[in-house]
Amino acid sequence: MVNIKLVLEYEGTNYYGWQIQPDVPTVQGQVQEALRKVLNREITLVSAARTDRGVHAKGQVVNFKVSQCLPSVQLVRAINSILPSDIRVKKAEQVPDSFHARHSARCKVYQYFIYNHFMISPWFRRFSWWFKVPLNCELMTEAASYLIGKHDFSSFQNKGSPSSSSVRVVEKIKINKRGFLINIQLRADGFLYKMVRNITGTLVEVGRGKISPEDVYEILKARDRKKAGPTAPPQGLFLWQVFYPVEKTN
Repeated sequence: MVNIKLVLEYEGTNYYGWQIQPDVPTVQGQVQEALRKVLNREITLVSAARTDRGVHAKGQVVNFKVSQCLPSVQLVRAINSILPSDIRVKKAEQVPDSFHARHSARCKVYQYFIYNHFMISPWFRRFSWWFKVPLNCELMTEAASYLIGKHDFSSFQNKGSPSSSSVRVVEKIKINKRGFLINIQLRADGFLYKMVRNITGTLVEVGRGKISPEDVYEILKARDRKKAGPTAPPQGLFLWQVFYPVEKTN
């Protein structure tokens, strides 16, 4: 048996998330069906993250085991010739048998995009949260600083999370604004269910002046989802990159 790692990117607009579900289109379902046709056998993929409906990915990582496989370049070309145009395999490689896309991950990076203007460009409507009220990024950055480090992030976790622990280590939250586009980058050892979108929604409440940066610290310590801000919509979220111990994170 060989263990194959794939790196994928996709636009999540037309899919009910990553994880396969009956009677609805999912990214996992599309990729597994393409692999079935290429390899002439059923394949089950293990993913680094289960992105939600409408969420995108630039660097989703998956792996699967199979008795024999095509060379990497041929495999990538064959899969992409079958996949719909909004899903692509960027890379394929054989990895050690011990590699597991989810369990082997050292950290993950998500990016969230907000289009902060009274009128949204058509080019960004599928890939950002259109927010008309002006946002103060300096206040948002100050608020984000309270979330850096090892904490219980229960206040930012939606119900239905499969995780047994709500403790995570957030390594970085960086907020940049270029023109009308605000980018929030989060890097952590793992993320809870809708954690990024809930943090984003809370930071937006700070940016619009509804709550203070110091309030975010109190929200974190409350360990109560009801205390935090709204869940940001899915279309602004991207799974950007997944890092593993053998890779550099700079």
